[in-house]
Amino acid sequence: MSRRVLELMLLVALGASVGWAANEAALTFGGALVGAGLWALRDTIQSVRVLRWFNKADPSRMPAYGGFWGELLDRARKLAKKLEKKAQNSDARLEDFLAAIQASPNGVVLLDASGRIEWCNLTAANQLGFDPQRDLGQYVRNMVRHPAFNAYLNAGDFGHEITIDGVGPRPSQPTKISLQLHPYGKKRKLMLTRDVTAVQLAETMRRDFVANVSHEIRTPLTVLSGFVETMQSLELSPEERHQYLGLMSQQAHRMQTLVNDLLTLSRLEGSPAPGQGEWVSTQELLDHVVQEGRGLTQAISAAAPHRIEPLDSQPFWISGAKSELISAMSNLMSNAVRYTPGGGLIEPGWRLRDDGCAEFFVRDQGPGIAAEHLPRLTERFYRVDRSRSRETGGTGLGLAIVKHVAQRHGGRLEVSSELGRGSSFNLVLPPTRVREAEPG
Repeated sequence: MSRRVLELMLLVALGASVGWAANEAALTFGGALVGAGLWALRDTIQSVRVLRWFNKADPSRMPAYGGFWGELLDRARKLAKKLEKKAQNSDARLEDFLAAIQASPNGVVLLDASGRIEWCNLTAANQLGFDPQRDLGQYVRNMVRHPAFNAYLNAGDFGHEITIDGVGPRPSQPTKISLQLHPYGKKRKLMLTRDVTAVQLAETMRRDFVANVSHEIRTPLTVLSGFVETMQSLELSPEERHQYLGLMSQQAHRMQTLVNDLLTLSRLEGSPAPGQGEWVSTQELLDHVVQEGRGLTQAISAAAPHRIEPLDSQPFWISGAKSELISAMSNLMSNAVRYTPGGGLIEPGWRLRDDGCAEFFVRDQGPGIAAEHLPRLTERFYRVDRSRSRETGGTGLGLAIVKHVAQRHGGRLEVSSELGRGSSFNLVLPPTRVREAEPG
């Protein structure tokens, strides 16, 4: 400021000095006014250029002034640079915040006061079936066409969440989406969504599991209780007593088998996957399972035992938990024996596939399985023929055990069947668990 005043005084003094040299008072005063006017004109031009620069705020074209305007421009430049850096930091934090919301497994939708979509992440868009860019500005009630959602919006009570159908892999299999609105700001709303399909499926499976276990145990318990009451209240001949005790033993064995299968499933689900340390010969596994199958067919169909004929193949070595592999193979063999009519042919065996995988297969000449049953065969307690399974002592857990063993070894269970022509069950293991030569 002092420099600016000094410049004004110098120009006034210079103009006055011209009149003073002419020894004229009027010229002296006029010269001073001219000097002041020149200073004002120069200052006005500089101020206009400074104001113009402030309007554009282009640091690369900042006027090069000294004095007051130069200091003002320098301070303005520093302040603008500081504000720009602060804005960049805010933008970066906002981008990080939005990236975090995008990565969230839950859906997030921001709605304005009128219920239009201001922003949403990809999760919400995929769950509710709209485009996160194209549908911005659309009314959310037009994008989520579900009666329960419209009723939820109209009621205005957002203290609880609702569940609606979302976009599924197929129209017949919609996902279940839970959503809730949270008001904030000036009548704006935050809508949070999450996929609860797996949760509801698990809850349904839990209910079905409890109901099935209760049903499976109730039947033999009822039989046992009835026989015990009969033996306590009636005088029985030795033959009748022997018959009743045999039936009681049969039902007790059925319950024991069910409990053992449940414990096996629990152990498979709760223990770590088997490593690559233990190698076992496929011939050893096959001999064990064939022996069990022949013992079972003698117990079930003594009058017309099944023909169990293993197919010859070059033995090789499999890595995995021997007890689990035997359990899975035995369950496949057991199913073939239980569902194939007496005297039918059952062909088990091991083979190497062209893709390097190992495959244990069991082919039977049973009644076959209709196509609609195939996707559900590995569900717990699911039976195609319930009466046949119970007559032969099946628990409905065998294929569930096979599936878990296959998955724990990195493999899978494949089933092919045709009504009236039998079935083929294949336990496939990956190439990493196969060796053709005996491991050293």
